[in-house]
Amino acid sequence: MKAYTLDYVQDELIGKVGTTNRDKFEYELQMDLIGKAIKQTRQERNLTQEELGKLIGVQKAQISRLESNASNVTMDTLMRVFTALQAKVKLQVELANINVSVG
Repeated sequence: MKAYTLDYVQDELIGKVGTTNRDKFEYELQMDLIGKAIKQTRQERNLTQEELGKLIGVQKAQISRLESNASNVTMDTLMRVFTALQAKVKLQVELANINVSVG
């Protein structure tokens, strides 16, 4: 039986790093992980989705959608959620010749 590295399998099935398909996959994976982290933290803080929604001014349904797929949410809403959950947030933006960090 032949063994393959994870990098090889990802390159073959999803696309090489820097391709549109790979970038989309990596983005969706990160957004899924953020949603799961929000859900876990909310539960650790003994908050319901409804309670978290009231803290940040949105409906329970929006919290539910956020926890299952954070890719369809505004930065403002994410920041309000992180603030309500008392999370430390660091934002780093890298553009050609510019590197900005916040937090």
